[in-house]
Amino acid sequence: MERELPGWGVPFLGMPQKAATWEGEGASLRSDAIFESVFRSESVLGGGARIRVTSDVVSKNKLSWTMNDEVPGEGQGVRRLTTADLGVVFQPIVDMVTGRTFAHEALARPKRPEYPNPMVLFEAAEKEEACGRLGRLIRQVAFSTCGSVTLFVNLHPQELSSHWLVQPDDPIGFHDQPVYLEVTESAAFTHFELCLRVLKDLCRRTGAALVVDDFGAGYSNLERVADLAPAIVKLDLALTRDIHRHKPRQIVVKHVVNMCNELGAKVVAEGVETLDELKCVRDLGVNYAQGYLLARPAAPPPGHDWPFTVIQPAAPRRLQLPPPRKLPTAVAAKRVSKPPGRTTKTPPGGRPSWAKSTKPPPRG
Repeated sequence: MERELPGWGVPFLGMPQKAATWEGEGASLRSDAIFESVFRSESVLGGGARIRVTSDVVSKNKLSWTMNDEVPGEGQGVRRLTTADLGVVFQPIVDMVTGRTFAHEALARPKRPEYPNPMVLFEAAEKEEACGRLGRLIRQVAFSTCGSVTLFVNLHPQELSSHWLVQPDDPIGFHDQPVYLEVTESAAFTHFELCLRVLKDLCRRTGAALVVDDFGAGYSNLERVADLAPAIVKLDLALTRDIHRHKPRQIVVKHVVNMCNELGAKVVAEGVETLDELKCVRDLGVNYAQGYLLARPAAPPPGHDWPFTVIQPAAPRRLQLPPPRKLPTAVAAKRVSKPPGRTTKTPPGGRPSWAKSTKPPPRG
C-alpha cells in the first residue's frame, strides 16, 4: 500500500502542535497531531518514508510523505522487512460473565528464518532503532486480516518517540471496531512522560483505549498507573500461573481488582492454562481471561472453548390480567337498571319512589 500525501504541515514525533492539514490532488486529510519545528532540505526517516522540505518557513513548506509497506526500506536487517515477511495471529479475550469473546489480541509472527520468534525480531529492531517502522508494518498486517473485531495491539516503548505511531493514515484510526493499545507496565514506568503525552493524545484523536500490560511484573508504581487512567489492566503471567495454589497471589489479585474497580478499569488474566486457574481468577472478580485453555493464537481470529455452563438470563415475563368475569344475564340487567345507592323494590300498583316525577301536579 502506497500513500503520498503532499501538504502544508506534517505530524512529527508526537510534538505538541495545533493542527496540520494534508492537501493532495482531489483529496485532503486533516490531522490533529502537532507540528512545531522548522526543517531544511531532505530528511530521510528510514524504511521507505521521506519528508522533503523546500522552504524554511513552516507555514509555506511544501511537504510530501510516502509510506510503502510492500517495498523494502533502506538499510539492512529489520529495515528491509515488508508486510510479506510478517504474519499476525489472534488470541481471544473472553468475558468471564457471558463466556463470549470480548476482543482479540494481535500477536506478530515473523516469517524470515533469521527471526525465529517475535522476541528475536524485536531485539534486532531495538538495536537498529527500527521499532517504529516494524510496529507500523505489524499493524498494517493485523488490521488488514483481523476482520471486524475488537482488537488489542501491542506497542513497543521505542514507538512512543517514533514518527510512525502518529502518522495520520495509521490503521489505528480507521478500524470499524474498538481498538486497545497495550503498553507494558515497565514501559509505563520507564517512559512515563511519553506514555502520558503521546498515548493520551493518540487515544483522544483516534478513539482508542489504553491498556497496561504485564501488571505486577515488578515495576509497579500505582500512582503512575493511576495517572495514565487505563481502560484495562492485564495481570502478569507470574500472578496467574498456579494462582489456585498460592494464597498470597490471590490476595494481591483481589486487591488489584478492587483498585481497578475504583479507577474504572477492567482486569484481564493472561496465561490461563488450567481450569483451576480460570475458576480462581473468576472467583476473585477478574473480568476477562486469555490463555491456551480457551484458545491458541490463530489466523483468522479463532473462536474459543468455554468450560462453564452459561446461564442465559430469563426473558422478562409479561403481566397477564385474568379475563373479565361474565355475569348471568338477569344479574347483569338488574345491575344496569339499579341506580347507585337506591333500592329496586317497587310498591304495589306504583313506580319506585326514586322514579316518581318531581314536577308538581297541574292546577285545576
